[in-house]
Amino acid sequence: MHVLVTRPEPDAAGLKARLEAMGHRVSLAPLLSIEFETREPIRLDAVQALIATSRNALESLARSSSLGEAVALPLFAVGPATAAQARGLGFARVHGGPGSARDLVPLIAANASPADGDLLHIAGDRLAFDLKAALEPRGLTVRHQVVYRSRAAESLEPRVADAIRIGSLGGVIVMSPRTAAIFAALAAKAGVAEASSRLTFFCLSEAVARELAPLMPRTVKLARAPNSEEMLALLARVAPESA
Repeated sequence: MHVLVTRPEPDAAGLKARLEAMGHRVSLAPLLSIEFETREPIRLDAVQALIATSRNALESLARSSSLGEAVALPLFAVGPATAAQARGLGFARVHGGPGSARDLVPLIAANASPADGDLLHIAGDRLAFDLKAALEPRGLTVRHQVVYRSRAAESLEPRVADAIRIGSLGGVIVMSPRTAAIFAALAAKAGVAEASSRLTFFCLSEAVARELAPLMPRTVKLARAPNSEEMLALLARVAPESA
């Protein structure tokens, strides 16, 4: 299947390689670009543990002068890939979630104590889920520090719009609600909204799929859990059906 990967770099290239190894033809069209905030150190005073809900947050931490101090703390990672990246950076006490920030709430509540200090959520400038609001009723104090910013693409590349228009593209991988909303808006802007409805959308979650509603897609496939490994497993299951 000819598949479009919409996630930002550098994750897009890694996903492309794995999909090509599975036999897919892959085009890249990152709909977000990432700008890391490295000018100010990450504030770790009175922090009992870190929360990372994306690999980009850890990439920013890796570029920071605060990394050496940070790795001595426990870290709650949103999913398996983020947990593996944290261990690679030197974190020894990593609590890995199944793939969504919402699912991190019970894990954090079970392993953090209000008496031990703040929780520091290192994340981007846009949050898909408010961990602070979810955890503070449990007595936990959550601070949010922006360590990267994401910029939306302003248009679909002509080659992508043409592939959608002529039907040479078979599927689109969409990993976040914001990316889904951007794709829907840009498809309409490029005049390929109707053609896009015929694509197969591989979505990380129902929340992602909901943002595609303006396109009225005919075929939406959901990963069984919101992480990259399950997304690849979804492609392995569905691609033979679409061949």
